[in-house]
Amino acid sequence: MLSEQLQLFRLPSPPATTRTRHLLIGGRIVDYRLKSGAKRLTMTIDERGLRIGAPHRVGLTEIEAFVREHREWVLNKLAELAHATQPRHVAVRDGTRLPLLDGEAEVRVLPGANRVRWIGEQLVLEARAEADLGQLAMRALQKRALAHFGERLARYCGLLGLPTPKLSLSSAHTRWGSCSRHGGIRINWRLIHLPTHLGDYVVAHEVAHLVEMNHSKRFWVVVGSIYPDWKTARVELKQRTTSLPIL
Repeated sequence: MLSEQLQLFRLPSPPATTRTRHLLIGGRIVDYRLKSGAKRLTMTIDERGLRIGAPHRVGLTEIEAFVREHREWVLNKLAELAHATQPRHVAVRDGTRLPLLDGEAEVRVLPGANRVRWIGEQLVLEARAEADLGQLAMRALQKRALAHFGERLARYCGLLGLPTPKLSLSSAHTRWGSCSRHGGIRINWRLIHLPTHLGDYVVAHEVAHLVEMNHSKRFWVVVGSIYPDWKTARVELKQRTTSLPIL
């Protein structure tokens, strides 16, 4: 992560705004969300669809020309999401099975006062009749994630001879982790649904930022010193993004 330089003698930018628009690409009408106020033109596609970030100074004609220039990538990515084979939205109930690291967790729902606990790989939700079981399950998974990634963070910091920084969890839609010398390391709790080696890659990546706050060649050398197979893990992580369950 690079520190932003303080910009003097410059008026503050207007606040970012977001709106939905439509664009004809290859004979198909594509909806997209446009967020003005970004530093540069960007495009991202996930389960929420196509999203574009653009600076205030960039007009709509230039924005849509930018999208059409990348139309093959846009259409292929949207088709990939539309044909994802694994259902994303999961209704949590007694007997539901959720991916958990290298295995699965079975959900048991019992009457109770909205408490959660783990019995091995079994997730027990002691719930009131009106309880949101998805929220209870999320609470339990986040508790499990904090313990698991805390242990992995200590391991990878130890490999570099670094003290273990503060760990917190995030629910970001587009980032697996982040690192700040003052704020510590944040790991996306949803990684608890993926195999252990992929979570390890993200943790190792963020730990390497404690040494190199950038993505230079030196940074990747540090990553490789504690997680040699990082290239393979990075590709696999991208491929699995659309298979994560949504509670």
